[in-house]
Amino acid sequence: MASDRASAMQLWHVPQLYGQQRARHLQLQRPQAVPRRGSSVPTHGSRAGGCRGLRCAGEAQGEGKHRVLPQFPKLACPGGDTGTVISTARLNHVVSVDTDRNQITVESGMILKDLFDAAAAAGMALPNSPYFYGLTIGGLLATGAHGTSLIRKGGAVHEHVIKVRIVTPAPPSERIGGRFAVVREIGADDPDLNAAKVSLGVLGVISQVTLQLDPLFKRSLTIIRKDSDADLVELVSTWGHKHEFGDMYWLPGQRKVLLGQIDRVDVSTPGDGLNQAFFQPRPISDVVRERSQEDQLQELGSDDASCQASSKVPSALQEGGFGFLNDGKNFTGYPVVGYNHKMQASGSCIFSPEDGPEVCVWNPRINGTFVHDSAVSVTLADVPAFVSDLMRLRDRNPKAFCTLDLHLGILFRYIKGSTAYLGKTHDSVEFDLIYYRSREPGRPIMHADLIDEIEQIALYKYAGLPHWGKNRNYVFNDTAGRFPRLHDFLDVKARFDPDGVFSSQWSDQILGINGSPVISAPGCAVEGLCTCTQDSDCAPGYVCSQGKVYPDARVCTVPLPR
Repeated sequence: MASDRASAMQLWHVPQLYGQQRARHLQLQRPQAVPRRGSSVPTHGSRAGGCRGLRCAGEAQGEGKHRVLPQFPKLACPGGDTGTVISTARLNHVVSVDTDRNQITVESGMILKDLFDAAAAAGMALPNSPYFYGLTIGGLLATGAHGTSLIRKGGAVHEHVIKVRIVTPAPPSERIGGRFAVVREIGADDPDLNAAKVSLGVLGVISQVTLQLDPLFKRSLTIIRKDSDADLVELVSTWGHKHEFGDMYWLPGQRKVLLGQIDRVDVSTPGDGLNQAFFQPRPISDVVRERSQEDQLQELGSDDASCQASSKVPSALQEGGFGFLNDGKNFTGYPVVGYNHKMQASGSCIFSPEDGPEVCVWNPRINGTFVHDSAVSVTLADVPAFVSDLMRLRDRNPKAFCTLDLHLGILFRYIKGSTAYLGKTHDSVEFDLIYYRSREPGRPIMHADLIDEIEQIALYKYAGLPHWGKNRNYVFNDTAGRFPRLHDFLDVKARFDPDGVFSSQWSDQILGINGSPVISAPGCAVEGLCTCTQDSDCAPGYVCSQGKVYPDARVCTVPLPR
C-alpha cells in the first residue's frame, strides 16, 4: 500500500482513537478578570465535593471548519456516565509577551501552531515540540508530550514552562458563600511546578502557561538514507549528541535507517523551508482505500506481500524530501532551511472543512486509519543493549517486521532527564511504534508477539518508562515502581484536589491509587489489556509462550505443528 508520496507520508505517527465517553459538555469561558493567587472564585453547577471525573479537553472551531484532533489518551475521558468535560476552546489567547526576557504567557487552550506564530511575530521561538502542532498547550503538558533533543533544555515542552496558573477545588474550610474553586499561580521557584509541568490533568484546570523561549532561529534539515543498519547500535547511542534536533526511523524488515540530521542555524541563513511531512489533509477516498489495502494484507497474512508493500515507502518519501519544502512549495534538495516554527511540526489537516472531501487520516467519521501507538523510553545507558536485543529479535525473522515498516518502522527520539515528578528520570531514547489495529475486537494481527516482546524488553528488562499519552493498558502496570518521585506528585495532588474531582478511574489506576490498569479476561492480551499468563488470555488457537530473545516476556503465538 501507499505507493505514492502523499499516502506514504500519512502512514507515520497516526494516533489511536479511543471510544468516546458520555459526558456533560461545558464551556470554560475566558475570564474577564483573573483573580490573584490564592483567591477564591465562584463556580456553577455541582459542589466540588459532589462530583468526580472532571476533565479538560481542547476543541476549536472556526467559520465553516472544525478541528478534528486526535483525542486518543484515556486521560481525556472522565469515565463512567456522570463525569464532566470542560472545553478550553475559548482559552486560546496570548496573555502577554515580554521580548526583553524572551517570555510569553498564553492560555491553555491555544494550539501549538498559534503559539509558534505568536512567538515568531515577536522574534522568539519555542525550540522544541511534538511533531503535530494541533495539540493544545494544556493537553501536551498533561501528558508530557515532546519532540527530540538532548541539547540545552531538551525535547520536552514542559522544560520551558516557568509559571502556570491553575484552577483547583477550594479547601473545605474555604467553601463558603458558593465559592468552591481557587486560582493558584505557581512560579519557577515553587517546587509544585514540578508536579504541574506534567500533571496528567488530575491537579485542576491549567488556565495560563508562561514559557521561556529562545530568540528566533532557523533549522537546517537533511535526511540521510542508510541502506544498512549494521551500525545501528552506535548510531542510536550517539546521534542525539551530534545533532540538536536529531531523530531516526529504523525500518527493521528492510534493514534501512533514515537519519534526521537537524540542527539550529542562524536566522540569517538563506531559506524559507516548510514542514509538510505528515498530518496533511487527504482525500477521503484515498484514506479509505489505503485502509482497505492494509486490511487485505492482514487477511492474506503473507510476509512477502507486506514486505513488497513496505519497500515502496522509503523511496516514495525520499523522492519528495519527506515532505519538507525548500521554498514552502517545492523540494529542490538538501539541506532544507527554514524558520524553526515552520520546520518543527505540521498538521494542516486539522483545518479541513468538517464536511469537505479531505480529512485527517484518523477521522472517526470514515473507515480510515486505525492503529495502536506505543511509546516507551529507555535510558541512554541501556540503549546499546536494548537495540542489540531488538536486532537479535529481527534477525530471527526479518520479514515479520515488514508490517512495522509499512508505518515507517520504529521512530527513535531523544529526551533529557526532567525535574518534573512524572517526567523522564534520566536522559533517554524513546521508541515509537505505530502498527495496525483491527476494528474487530479480539482479532489478532500479524506478528503481534514480536511487538509485545519489543515492549516487554523495554519495560521489564530495561525498566523503561511509558509515554503518558500513548500505550495500551498493561504498559502502565507498576507505574509506582517506575517513577521514583511519584509520591511527591501525589502529595501535591492531595493538597490541590483532595476529593479527586479531577481524577478518574483510569488516572487512579495508572497512578497506583486504586485498582489496576490490567484487565484479566479471555483474550485480554490481544488488545494489550494484559500480559498473557495462560492460553485463554490469547485469541482462540493461540498459546501463551515465552519471548524469542527475552525469555521473561509472555506473548501470544500460534503453536508450532508437531
